[in-house]
Amino acid sequence: MEEKYMELEEIVFTIISHAGNAKSICFEALHEAKKGNFEEARVLISKSKEELYKTHDIQNAMIQKEASGNKQEISLLLMHAEDHLMSAMLAKDLIEELIDMYKENYKYREMCNSNYKEQII
Repeated sequence: MEEKYMELEEIVFTIISHAGNAKSICFEALHEAKKGNFEEARVLISKSKEELYKTHDIQNAMIQKEASGNKQEISLLLMHAEDHLMSAMLAKDLIEELIDMYKENYKYREMCNSNYKEQII
């Protein structure tokens, strides 16, 4: 029982770690987009997705293990890890949308600024 719990604990904290990394990286991407650094934002979103893929690999392994007859104990810790993962996935999706909005806003501001400069000259 102790060994099984340690395995679950390791899985849980690995999921939480990767989900936390993904979420933090997403917010870094958002800050870069605010500054107009859209290429850096794109790179950071890709890194965030890599972190999320790692959690999906863990989940897939758990699903395969359960499908082969080894039932995984559902614990509060596992639910907590899944909550972190879902939060990170939601943050990524919303931040990608915000980055797109910043991009459009940035283009519009550049267009307005160039029109304003033409009127002055």
